[in-house]
Amino acid sequence: MTNARRCGVTKLSKMQEEEIRDRALKALDKKADYGPDVDLSAFVRGAGDLEVKGLEDLPSDVREQAVTVGVKLDMKERAGTYFQLDHSVIFSGVSKYFDGGVELISTIEAKRKYDWLNKYFWKVVPVDADKYTAFAALEWDHGYFLRVAARKKVTVPLQSCLYIHRNKLDQNVHNIILMEPGSEAQIITGCVVHPNVSKALHVGITEIYLMRGAKLTFTMIHNWAEGIDVRPRTGIMLEEGATFISNYINLKPVGSVQTYPAAHCNGENSTAIFNSLIYGNRRSVIDVGGKIILDGRGSRGEVKSRVIATGNAEVYSRGLLVGKQEKTRGHLECRGLLLSDQAFIHAIPELRGEASGTELSHEAAVGKIAEEAIYYLMARGFSEEEAVSMIVRGFLDTRIFGLPEPLQKEVDHAIDIVLSSSL
Repeated sequence: MTNARRCGVTKLSKMQEEEIRDRALKALDKKADYGPDVDLSAFVRGAGDLEVKGLEDLPSDVREQAVTVGVKLDMKERAGTYFQLDHSVIFSGVSKYFDGGVELISTIEAKRKYDWLNKYFWKVVPVDADKYTAFAALEWDHGYFLRVAARKKVTVPLQSCLYIHRNKLDQNVHNIILMEPGSEAQIITGCVVHPNVSKALHVGITEIYLMRGAKLTFTMIHNWAEGIDVRPRTGIMLEEGATFISNYINLKPVGSVQTYPAAHCNGENSTAIFNSLIYGNRRSVIDVGGKIILDGRGSRGEVKSRVIATGNAEVYSRGLLVGKQEKTRGHLECRGLLLSDQAFIHAIPELRGEASGTELSHEAAVGKIAEEAIYYLMARGFSEEEAVSMIVRGFLDTRIFGLPEPLQKEVDHAIDIVLSSSL
């Protein structure tokens, strides 16, 4: 790039950044459409006093918790790793076997490295969508940049871990994923807090771009705690023949989670799938789902959820399919299981057909465990508690994800660790 062109890009970038900042400032008091409102002033910006220079310096309790969200700190059977503690990047790197075909670094580092990256920031997630997107833009704490080169097939999972160690901290990450034409990858993102953290805010902006024929399996495991407020904001853009599969798992009590990711199937014959497993416990308020805009001819979309609510939990399961072109297909499915008279599940399916030739459908079912199912298991020697546990584990069956077998075993293992302390 010539100096003149580089100066032009830099000038444009400064103008873009000023516009983004202005839009964010105007939206700082804008409440989200869904979920409890959170007072942003109740959290602190300063990082904690834990000094860590690398993964090998992480305390044993931090390492143990990372395992519960599918993260392997020895990096065996991982193509790359990104680990962020509070506001600091502890490690980012790629296995030598994928070096050159995969890049995994901090988004702040990537923005300094690539002038062209500006065109991917705040394009599929509006900076002024609500107060949380605005806050994340004004108080930016890294996040990861993942780029998979054209036609590169990453045969083992990548992983990231976003960890909160300091009490009352707000952590605002902005992730960018670029899947170049014909590329394929899987990433496990684990989010977790230290046991001593009683209050915190995590805002995660994730913008994903799948170019022609690319495929990404994005598995997110949340292991938060009571008093933690979580506001992920995710947007996905799909070109022709691209496939995006999202698997979202939340099995621990949490103060509140509200997320409504949007996939834009702009390309012909593109596919987006959202799967979620939710175990709402205690006083958790969980409002999750997914929306898919089928704007490419022949595009496909699915939103499937399995929800369990117990204690005083409130769970909202949303799904929206918009058929904008002919020969598009979409299906919503929500199944809920109530284990408490004080908990509730609200399934909210929406279908909107805007073109002839689109086919959209939905089904939802919410209820309690059938007593005969418990009696059946008890008659075969199981206690009532064991019977309920078996039914719950069967209900949260990860086979709905359609994961490759090695990855499914790892996700099942992470779920077993969490459920063993919950049931």
